[in-house]
Amino acid sequence: MIANLYSFFPLKKQDLIKGVLGVFCCWVLTACQTTTVPLEFAPDGNIVQQAITLQLNQRLTPLSQQLKTEKPQLDISNINVQKIDPVTIANLPSYHLIGTYNLKLILPRQKVKQSDNKFDVYLQRQAEGKTWRLLSKDNKISNQESTWKSYLIIDN
Repeated sequence: MIANLYSFFPLKKQDLIKGVLGVFCCWVLTACQTTTVPLEFAPDGNIVQQAITLQLNQRLTPLSQQLKTEKPQLDISNINVQKIDPVTIANLPSYHLIGTYNLKLILPRQKVKQSDNKFDVYLQRQAEGKTWRLLSKDNKISNQESTWKSYLIIDN
């Protein structure tokens, strides 16, 4: 049968072997590329706490300005990540985290404690791997593709 192939395709045996090896190498290289984000690089508790704080401050700042009051200090504790979904957003590894936390709002005249508050955040490690960003979907744009806003998480 191989002799029939040689008569049909006037190739040298060496060229055929090179072609098969080339296709095999391309297949191996493609198979080695992974599109899944490794959980080993998921954000640590400090980054999650800072992301929750940033998200809360984004909500509290306009409210405090509207009420013309001082923005409360936040004390976040007992973060419990219940689910981590690795995702790729804008070709960068990202993580969708869902869980709960306890919050203490420190107001000028009182302290308010809340338990088991839910959080739902998207965190993205930047290309250089040194910084993290909080992502939020931009609901103002109505086309079908997801558009994301990105906020730098400053490591304290």
